[in-house]
Amino acid sequence: MITLGIDIGGSGIKGALVDTKKGEMVTDRLRIPTPKPAKPKAVIKVLKQIVDHFDYSGPIGVGIPAIVINGITHSAANIDDEWIGFASQQAMAKATGCPVTLGNDADVAGVAEVRFGAGRNQSGTVMIFTLGTGIGSAMFVNGRLVPNTELGHLYLRNQKHDAEDWAAERIRDEQDLSWEQWGKRLNTYFQHIEFIFSPELIIIGGGVSKRYEKFLPYIQTRADIVPAELRNEAGIVGAAVLAAEAGRQ
Repeated sequence: MITLGIDIGGSGIKGALVDTKKGEMVTDRLRIPTPKPAKPKAVIKVLKQIVDHFDYSGPIGVGIPAIVINGITHSAANIDDEWIGFASQQAMAKATGCPVTLGNDADVAGVAEVRFGAGRNQSGTVMIFTLGTGIGSAMFVNGRLVPNTELGHLYLRNQKHDAEDWAAERIRDEQDLSWEQWGKRLNTYFQHIEFIFSPELIIIGGGVSKRYEKFLPYIQTRADIVPAELRNEAGIVGAAVLAAEAGRQ
């Protein structure tokens, strides 16, 4: 089934048509800068632009950096606080004229990675982390998603800020950290994650994952830790997969 997937990020909103059986994009990705401020009306207007660009009228999957419960967003990481308590899925469907399936951005990226990427055929606990503007997280137990984990907002020992404000890829850039300095921060974070959740596999996603050889050597965990295979396409692919599955229910 060919389905439109859209990934709302802190800096860009990206969409493409996806073959949800193969887990592959079948068009080039369209990227539009995220409006500043990223209020619902402005962001949903961009979603309509993407739908119009692909001349699309079927189900749409959307990933958003927020806790999503029954189509309502309950947080706003790197987007405007007007999303909190907003009936986002309903508003997106009304604006686009298409049925919308909305999920947390890291969760939908995780769906793609578990179905088609580094986590396929893996039993036990698998955790996916997207390193970018913040730290997104997704957790699967025997292939089943535990939604809205938001583990980028953990507080580490002796830290005054939550983890993503200390170890996100954005922080590496803003503080001009070397790969070793940043890798050691990630090591502290992932060892803490491992102590709490004991995963069998940790998958690192986000755009920086294509340079994994620069920082993964500094992360020492009992669990295998590997780069995502779908990289920045995971959010688009996973969102489309969830929308296609919702349409078959």
